[in-house]
Amino acid sequence: MLNRLALKIGLLFFVFIVIIESVLFLTLYVTFVNERVDEVMTNLLARGNTHSEVLEDSFEPETLSHVALMESASDFIVIITDADGNELTHSDSIEPEMSEVLEHTDFGEIPKEGKIVEEKWEEKDFIAADSPITIAGEHRGHVFMFAETDHIKQMVKHLRNQFLAVCLIAIGLTVVTVFLLSRLITLPLIRMKKATEQLSEGNNEVRLNIDRNDELGELANAITTLSNDLDRLKNARNEFLASVSHELRTPLTYIKGYADIASRLDTSDDEKREYITIIREETTHLTELIRHLFELAQMDHNQFTIKKENFSVEMLFITVVALVRPAFDEKQISLSVRCEQGIVAFIDPERFQQVLLNVLDNARKHSPVGTQVTLQGIQDQETITVNISDEGEGIPKEDVPFVFDRLYRVDKSRSRQHGGNGLGLAIAKEIVESHGGRITLRSELGKGTTVRIELKRGESLAESTVG
Repeated sequence: MLNRLALKIGLLFFVFIVIIESVLFLTLYVTFVNERVDEVMTNLLARGNTHSEVLEDSFEPETLSHVALMESASDFIVIITDADGNELTHSDSIEPEMSEVLEHTDFGEIPKEGKIVEEKWEEKDFIAADSPITIAGEHRGHVFMFAETDHIKQMVKHLRNQFLAVCLIAIGLTVVTVFLLSRLITLPLIRMKKATEQLSEGNNEVRLNIDRNDELGELANAITTLSNDLDRLKNARNEFLASVSHELRTPLTYIKGYADIASRLDTSDDEKREYITIIREETTHLTELIRHLFELAQMDHNQFTIKKENFSVEMLFITVVALVRPAFDEKQISLSVRCEQGIVAFIDPERFQQVLLNVLDNARKHSPVGTQVTLQGIQDQETITVNISDEGEGIPKEDVPFVFDRLYRVDKSRSRQHGGNGLGLAIAKEIVESHGGRITLRSELGKGTTVRIELKRGESLAESTVG
């Protein structure tokens, strides 16, 4: 395919350049030929005018003979006639074409100046000029100058050969140039074609080192970026599948194991109740994991419904705090809430409540007893900012860029009771971004973590929804 493309590009360039060169060379050729022919004719007429001026000063037999003798030694032929066309003298034998020129001359007309009377050098053997002889205002005769056209034809042939040689050289250079240009254009395309074929075969380690600052270079960089993204997505998919498999396998193993133990005849009632409680907890965890996975799948397929409305952030905080306060009190963690009056956000309250619940639950799980978690809402002229800060263990710097990835855990060995399933922050990020907002995380080991959510302001409510 690309070979055909190279051929098409080469032919296109070749035809285009050859057309331009042909027009250019043809124009130059015609111009040069016309200039040289005009030069010969001008010279011929000038010689005739010079002779007529001499004869106007001395129209004597000796002068006539002198003019004829002088031209007999040149490449020109002169015929001098009187006013009626009678031949007075000539320098060489008179050819039939010369006689035709004399016969077609209107001697009854008195010319005022010399002129070219035969200029068809391509068809005739001679070109001719007629210069009048005028003495004291009286027309006394004509000086006819003839020049063989063989000289002009040889000159034109020489020019034609020169131009033909130049044209052949130019065409040869054009072919080489077009070949190099087409290769210069198509070689990167061939490399990119092979790279895309490797991508389609599953080889994502494709690197195109094409150092060009044009569209082809941009395309090569885009393919390299695509390769990197596909490689990253492939690794992320494999990690995701492995994590999901692990997350599903663990509770199922617990459920099956404890169900088998509880079904034994020698198991006491107290032990059965304990095992059933564990099975219920694992079932709850499994249900929550599947729900989160389903929500992420909906987001990936743009099936996650967002119903935005202008909603009081203070009211949202009150609702969320009421839901999470018992869990914070149970772990003896203080929950501080600060929100400016009258903050209104254009959000889906139910979805955004899920965001705050996920982030607050994450902060609670990673905060030790006796610390404080702060939920803060502030606004400026265009933006609403929600900050959730804790005084927990913090996150290593190298892990911060990945905390919003699906199923990512900072401590890979952390139990599910402390670490969740690794989907909460990923879901929160998807929901915030679907609102056109931005969620970021800043953390320092041993000092705590702050999650920052930025949203556009909504329209002010006519009445406060907070009692």
